[in-house]
Amino acid sequence: MQEATKSMPRISSYDEQFKKPGAPKGRKFDPKAMLQNTEMQAALGSGLLMLLAWILSGWSPALSVCLYVVSYTIGGWIKAKEGVKTLVKEHDLDVNLLMIAAALGAASIGYWNEGAMLIFIFALSGALESYTMDRSRKDISSLMALKPATALRIEQGAMNEVAIDDLVIGDLLLVRPGELIPADGTVYRGESSVDQASITGESVPVEKYYGDEVFAGTLNGEGALYIEVTKSAEHTLFAKIVKMVEDAESEVPESQRFIKKFEAIYARIVVALTLALIFLPPFVLNWSWSDTFYKAMVFLVVASPCALVSSIMPAMLSAISRSARKGILFKGGAHLENMARTAVVAFDKTGTLTEGKPEVTDFIVGEGYHRLELLRVSASIESMSRHPLAEAIVREAENECLEMWSVQDSRSLTGWGVEGVVAGKLWKVGKSNILDEAGTEDGKPALRAEDLAFWREQRATLEKDGKTVSVILDGDQIAGMVALMDTMRPQAEEAVRKLQELGIKVAMLTGDRAATAQAIGVKTGVDLVFADLLPEDKVKHIAALREQYGHTVMVGDGVNDAPALAQATVGMGMGMKGSGAALEVADVVLMNDNIEEIASTISLARRSQRIVKQNMTFAISVIALLIISNFTEGIALPFGVVGHEGSTILVILNGLRLLR
Repeated sequence: MQEATKSMPRISSYDEQFKKPGAPKGRKFDPKAMLQNTEMQAALGSGLLMLLAWILSGWSPALSVCLYVVSYTIGGWIKAKEGVKTLVKEHDLDVNLLMIAAALGAASIGYWNEGAMLIFIFALSGALESYTMDRSRKDISSLMALKPATALRIEQGAMNEVAIDDLVIGDLLLVRPGELIPADGTVYRGESSVDQASITGESVPVEKYYGDEVFAGTLNGEGALYIEVTKSAEHTLFAKIVKMVEDAESEVPESQRFIKKFEAIYARIVVALTLALIFLPPFVLNWSWSDTFYKAMVFLVVASPCALVSSIMPAMLSAISRSARKGILFKGGAHLENMARTAVVAFDKTGTLTEGKPEVTDFIVGEGYHRLELLRVSASIESMSRHPLAEAIVREAENECLEMWSVQDSRSLTGWGVEGVVAGKLWKVGKSNILDEAGTEDGKPALRAEDLAFWREQRATLEKDGKTVSVILDGDQIAGMVALMDTMRPQAEEAVRKLQELGIKVAMLTGDRAATAQAIGVKTGVDLVFADLLPEDKVKHIAALREQYGHTVMVGDGVNDAPALAQATVGMGMGMKGSGAALEVADVVLMNDNIEEIASTISLARRSQRIVKQNMTFAISVIALLIISNFTEGIALPFGVVGHEGSTILVILNGLRLLR
């Protein structure tokens, strides 16, 4: 085995592939990264040429003009191209063309430096916004670069380097120290710490032992790990995140869509008013053509909605970026905007407020039945189900070294349990609410009153302790009862308390009976408890919560939560243990299942909305003030340029505060 390892091509480590010596970690402000931005380089080049042209203007006017032309070209080329593209493809005017027109207008009346200053500051503000978007995209999708191209697969005692896409479920892989884990799987042999920060946002590496789950794109530590592949490349958690990132990049919040529509209409109005200001005042107010054109150019500069257009996305992207670094992925800015208005957070119980791995605490056997036989039958039937309660019963049987019997005609009874034929007899395992329906209609167990009283008394005793109770039916007769207890998440109570401190109502939705649900509700401190729910009932309750309270966030992890996640204003899926369906439908994903971060995420969303409102108010106020000043006091073009473009830079920098 060691010889095979030596002969294999060496796979570069995480540090070699993705880190440069002495490079910053990318989590703080990075001037070097900003200077590497193409738009920033063009803006700074334009500014330097503008300064040089101004210095040379007294010595060689012709050379100065040539340098101004180059400055205009370098600084305005990208924006001019965007403006022409919008004009040709969408038949709309945008702020880019307005700024270029204003700069050219200033140059046409001899104000070369003012026009160059306008181009420079406009290009600088555009570069800052571009940097914000690049930085946010990098924070959200940096893990996309962490996908190894190949893996070491062990086949018949030898190791072969194969492409990731060629891996199949069941393959055994070797991951050496310092290498990236190439696929989702479980540890087959070996022990090591794994840095999962790229997937879950956890700052501390997690120790992995036999049977533990590992994820593609995470970094192995000091020990070698043998991993059995459990998911194909296209179904890994990594692949799901990549799809989320693609969705996030195309999703635009409602407020930004409104601004884009407003920008097109507003730009037309500004152009129309500018033309009117050029041609009407000489006839109506007897102004000179030079004064009229100058004021029209000042108006074109100060009336352009640059700051207003930049009020939203830098703040939104900064908030999404900051959340991504904490392991919380938004699929788009629209969901951040909706989350800011949250009035209710509804939690699924199992796997969300609880660990989702219940254990059997009590196994009560009816008269005439043997405990081990009944446990073996129950586990055999439940082995067909992937429900956490079913898996707990199977684990209990395995702990007692019981072999499963073959089951015929196994099927799920939606909203109740499972049934199957074992050794020619029909057995059923499911919710204990059948005790309340016994004998009321065909197909229900017909038990004597004293038998019903006994089983109901047992159930009541167990449910007082917050246990979930299922019954075992031999045909239509109750053969036994099993109680299971799920462990509360350590963070559950804190998560609920933090939400309530924000003035948010907290609800819990569960398929458990009311008594069990109430016991869990008391422990966690939730405001509202809804029990005995089928998946379709959860959808109805989410709709009712939205109608009664307003914007509702639903947090869940299972397939049965997917409809409710879709019904909520914002659906939050659990990334570590969540089902594929829940992650597909969810608008936001908690990559390390850190429910205690929900409150801080809502606070961040609210803060981003406050900053957006501040930006919009400030931008509109500056535009209005400059327009009024232009016609009442008369302002110089340089002052108009600095005032207008300065406000644009300020609103972008205000949005960038959320990156901290």
